[in-house]
Amino acid sequence: MSLFFNAEDGFYTLTTAGIIAFIVIAVIFLVLAAFLSGGISKEKKKLFSTKQLVFSAVMLALGFATSYVQIIKMPWGGSVTLFSMLFITLIGYWYGPKIGLSCAFAYGIMQFLQGGGTYILSPMQACLDYFFAFAALGVSGFFYKKKNGLIIGYIVAILARGLFHTIGGYIYWMDYMPESFPSSLAAIYPICYNYAYILLEGVVTVIVLLLPPVKKAMSYAKRIATEQ
Repeated sequence: MSLFFNAEDGFYTLTTAGIIAFIVIAVIFLVLAAFLSGGISKEKKKLFSTKQLVFSAVMLALGFATSYVQIIKMPWGGSVTLFSMLFITLIGYWYGPKIGLSCAFAYGIMQFLQGGGTYILSPMQACLDYFFAFAALGVSGFFYKKKNGLIIGYIVAILARGLFHTIGGYIYWMDYMPESFPSSLAAIYPICYNYAYILLEGVVTVIVLLLPPVKKAMSYAKRIATEQ
């Protein structure tokens, strides 16, 4: 279709040139955002300290890697992963909403470049399914000073992610509903599809986080990640 996109059966796929262009645009956007945020701040504080950058990068790498470790594949699509969402929400839980949302947005870019270029119906569909949905995991940062902030932030974050996927489902994916899906539930297909795997992974994750040894480990990890 063009230098940057190919079109086939109603889907758009990124060409190599399109992927490169997207990366360049994303880098320029992030650099400009960092420059402007520093420019309007009289104190000119850095968004990340070196330690925060290192710990965030490790969590992004773990989240990205475990997102492809599929423990359970759901019958209508989607899968339960090896706690991939937890690693991304941990960044916000440790460092607050600014860093949490920034890293979660970067994670959305990573997911898009890895698999999103295969199924693009429109730019807004890509935003809803990747950039907005995965960035929503960063809302865990709004609870980083709250009691039980990890659990509460994690639950709110995954529900927010599912909301963006569901909105995209109603707008773009209803025509692709599988024949095996119960016709009586057709009206709530996007809700069932997206929240089935998100909530199942969420329940398993929360149960694990409530285990005393894990709670102790999470407290220790936060202390190490945040101490000056």
